[in-house]
Amino acid sequence: MTETVDQAKVDIQKKNNIQEIQVTKCLDCRGENCPIPLLETRRAVIKGAKGDVIRVVGDHDSSKFEIPMALESLKCTIIEVKDDGKEWSITFKI
Repeated sequence: MTETVDQAKVDIQKKNNIQEIQVTKCLDCRGENCPIPLLETRRAVIKGAKGDVIRVVGDHDSSKFEIPMALESLKCTIIEVKDDGKEWSITFKI
C-alpha cells in the first residue's frame, strides 16, 4: 500500500454549482485484498484531522462496499464514489 499526498482537485456538484475540493491525502490500495484497504482507510481517518479530504483508490471488490460502511460508522462524509469496472475510488471528508 502506497500513501501519497495528492494535490488533485475533486469536482463535486452541489445545487448546480461546481465546488473544488482539495484532496489532502490519497491512499493507493490497488493490488491489495481485504482487509488491507479497509484498515488503511481507518488508519488515515484516525491520523487525519477534521476537514481532511481523503481519496482511496483500489481494485478489490469487497473493499468498495466495506469502506463506505466503515466511513459512516466513523462519522465521515462521502463526497464521491467512482467505479470504472476495473478500479474504484472513494473520496471522503473527515
